[in-house]
Amino acid sequence: MEITKDMLIGDIIRQKPATIEALMNAGMGCVGCPASQMESIEEAAQVHGMDLDELLKKLNA
Repeated sequence: MEITKDMLIGDIIRQKPATIEALMNAGMGCVGCPASQMESIEEAAQVHGMDLDELLKKLNA
């Protein structure tokens, strides 16, 4: 499964639990918060001031 910018964080971690570590290491410590169920990876990267392309590379590695 390739992770894309429009995927919801909640869906990503349910389908690919190994991404939790990558998200936490990137500084996104709220992977378990309620907002993650409705927030896309693009929105989360923007809120956290992260480079979306770099984050996607890490998640898809």
